[in-house]
Amino acid sequence: MITSRLPMTTTAWRPLLVPVAVLLAWDVGVTIAFQVGWIEFRGITIQYTLYGTAIALFLGFMVNASYARWWEARTLWGSIVNHSRNLARQTTTLLDTTVPHARPGIVEEMVRAQIAYVQSLRTSLRGQPLAPEVEVYLDEAAVAGVRRATNAPTAVLSHLGRLLAEAHRCGMVSDIARVQVESTLSVLTDSQGGLERIKKTPLPVQYRFLPSFFARAFCLVLPFAVYKDLQWWTPVGSGLVGVMFLLAVQIGRDLADPFLDRVHDVPMTAICRSIEIDLLEMIGAETPEAVGPVNEVLW
Repeated sequence: MITSRLPMTTTAWRPLLVPVAVLLAWDVGVTIAFQVGWIEFRGITIQYTLYGTAIALFLGFMVNASYARWWEARTLWGSIVNHSRNLARQTTTLLDTTVPHARPGIVEEMVRAQIAYVQSLRTSLRGQPLAPEVEVYLDEAAVAGVRRATNAPTAVLSHLGRLLAEAHRCGMVSDIARVQVESTLSVLTDSQGGLERIKKTPLPVQYRFLPSFFARAFCLVLPFAVYKDLQWWTPVGSGLVGVMFLLAVQIGRDLADPFLDRVHDVPMTAICRSIEIDLLEMIGAETPEAVGPVNEVLW
C-alpha cells in the first residue's frame, strides 16, 4: 500500500510506461501523417466527447468494483485484528491457571498459536510457502499437522480449538467462557472465508476486458478526431486524455486482486506484525519491531 500522498514510486508507474510510450508514438505518427498529406479525411466529424463519456462510465464501473474488493479485504483484515486481540484478552483473563489440574503454559501457547494463524493466513492469500513464524510459535507436532493440511490457516484454528478443549477438560475455563472464546474463533473463520472468497473469485471478465478494450480503441481514434482543432498540438491533447484513460484501467487492475504482494495491495505484512506485537505484549513476551513503509510503500 502506497503511503505517500502522490503515487511517486516508480514501481507503481512502471506498468504504464510501455502503453504511454506507444500511445505518444501513435499520436505523433498520426499528426505527421496529417501534416504530410497521407491522411485526407479532415472533414469527417467524430463525436469523441460522446464516446469518451460512455467509456468513462465503463471505466467507472470497473474501478468501483475493484475498489470495493480492495476495501472489503481491508475491512476483513480489520476484523481479524480486532478479534485476534479479543482472543488473546479472553485467553489471558478467562483461563484460570490456578486450578489444581491446570496445564502450565497453555495460555501462552494459545496466544502464540493465534500469531501463527494470522501469519499463515497472510502467506496463504499471497500464494507463498508457509510463513516461518508458524514454526516459531507452534510446537513440532502442530507444525507437522499444519504442513499436512490443505488449508494451513484452518489447521491452525483447529489446533487452537483443541487447546481450548484441553483447557476446558482441565477445568481452566467454564462452559460460558468457552462459548465466548469459540464465538471469537467463529468470527475469525468467517473473516478468513471472506478473504478466500475475494482471492478465489476474480473480477468478472466483462469488467476486466471490455473497459480496457474500449479505452484503448478510443485512444487510437482520438488523434484523428482532435487534429482539426489542435494541429501540431495533437500529441499533447490526445496524449493527456489517453493517459487518463489508461491510468483508470491500470487502477482497476491494481485494486482487483489485493493479495498479490504488490505496492497497491492490502499491507498484510504490517497488519500481521501489528497483531504479533499486541499479542506478545499481552503475555509479557519480547516483541519484534513494527513494520514501517519502505520507499513510501507499506507491505
